[in-house]
Amino acid sequence: MIVLILVALAVASIPLVGGSFAALTKLPVRATWLVVFGFGIQFLVISVVPDLNHNLAVAVHLTSYGFATVFFVLNRKIAWMWLVGLGGLANLVAIAANGGVMPASAWATRVAGHLEETNKFANSAVVDHPRLQFLGDVFAIPASWPFSNVFSIGDVLLVIGCVLVLHAASGARWTRPAADPVEQTDQRISALR
Repeated sequence: MIVLILVALAVASIPLVGGSFAALTKLPVRATWLVVFGFGIQFLVISVVPDLNHNLAVAVHLTSYGFATVFFVLNRKIAWMWLVGLGGLANLVAIAANGGVMPASAWATRVAGHLEETNKFANSAVVDHPRLQFLGDVFAIPASWPFSNVFSIGDVLLVIGCVLVLHAASGARWTRPAADPVEQTDQRISALR
């Protein structure tokens, strides 16, 4: 959820950094439905039917990453998409290494104020003997803040990647290549004549 909120804020910030929504519409993204469907089935398993059979829930959770992987492959040539893919891969590796659940640190879970419900599927949970814990949900937004949650380094890479993809596609000032200093000097000299 926090990833979606931060991506929405990145979109909203486009005009503030000299970007254009019109330019953003020209981004050659293919098969967006794959990501929408992947998030949709994740939401279904996590929020709508969390008491689904654990093995089925794990299979659906991992399948959602399959849809995201196909989306990435189809769109890998878009500027900065590699960073989005790296973030997704980091999350997928951590989840796959821990039986279909993102390993959360006890500290992050406590700080975020998350209570663990043992009879329901959780995409992120404290697990016994976690593998690749450093890729898990080890960061937290405190419970006293809005949108408190736990998150991973993969989530951080995903958000940064999405910001860079969106801002570069929109033509934001800070993503444009710097002008050649020699060319700028020539232009100033020409302007003085």
